[in-house]
Amino acid sequence: MSFEVKIEADSNDITEHPHDDKPRPHLCTVCDKRFMKKRNLNAHKQTHATGKLYTCSQCEKHFTTQHYLTKHKQTHATGKLYSCSQCEKQFRTQRYLTKHMSVHSSKYKCTECGKCCRGSHELTVHRRSHSAEKQFECTVCGKQFTHSHNLVTHSRIHGDEKLYKCYECDKTFSQLAYLNTHMRIHTGDKPYKCSLCDKSFSQSNHLQKHKRYIHSNRRPYDCRYCGKLFKSSVELKRHVRIHTGAKPYSCRHCSECFTRLDQLKSHLLKSHNEGTWFTCHICEKKFTNNSSLKEHIRRHEGVKPYVCSECPKRFHSAGNMKRHVLTH
Repeated sequence: MSFEVKIEADSNDITEHPHDDKPRPHLCTVCDKRFMKKRNLNAHKQTHATGKLYTCSQCEKHFTTQHYLTKHKQTHATGKLYSCSQCEKQFRTQRYLTKHMSVHSSKYKCTECGKCCRGSHELTVHRRSHSAEKQFECTVCGKQFTHSHNLVTHSRIHGDEKLYKCYECDKTFSQLAYLNTHMRIHTGDKPYKCSLCDKSFSQSNHLQKHKRYIHSNRRPYDCRYCGKLFKSSVELKRHVRIHTGAKPYSCRHCSECFTRLDQLKSHLLKSHNEGTWFTCHICEKKFTNNSSLKEHIRRHEGVKPYVCSECPKRFHSAGNMKRHVLTH
């Protein structure tokens, strides 16, 4: 079983759940994750080592233990992904899906967005995301968090501590989850499929965002300054900066400040040559972000995945489709 599967499966024995009711006394001194059992901690510590000794002969993925390799090989044998009927999340085995389904029957359910939590504490922390109660703030970029451990994890982005290395392209990451997500670039794996259209995603949260922005008209977040409604708290926060003039993202090389993170990344690339350009393999045009590159390539290929709900017209990007829908 790959580490990516462990995260998807929400295994109580292996992965970290800081807000549930079970004590996790064994702490990893490298990444601050906690575990119920010492043997799980020891197994986890192997992920911080540079060598992955066990290689799958079918897809050449690498694993730290024979156990994880054996579990991974089962995915080639079955060729199946098990989908949750409630949230579209997918799992490698029926056992993990069954375990996950218990989340949806939880009595700790958010009345704002419907998310189910494992306990009262987790629900309380989750509710802060709707109330904008985020008391832990990054001193470097100003980003705020509902829990201290999220701030600790985030802080590694600004430092040089990048423990996880991609064995395909040597890119390094500060968190294992970022590495797992990055690996899907090489494998092309998009296990999260939208039930309303033909789009697929490499991450479950991208699928949820897609459904919220493209297939839903619900706008539960309103601006206290002008009353404008938004589909997500992130959109609302960006909008509020128009009224407050806040620019929380500052360049480490000069005095420039920005209202959005993508603006800062674009500035670092263009002005300080810091970061990675995304290059079109057809015409070699360069872009500062991957989403712009993908939209550009769709124009080369003539692909229009976004369909208007009111008429048959199709579009290269979600933004163009949204502007078109307003004409109806």
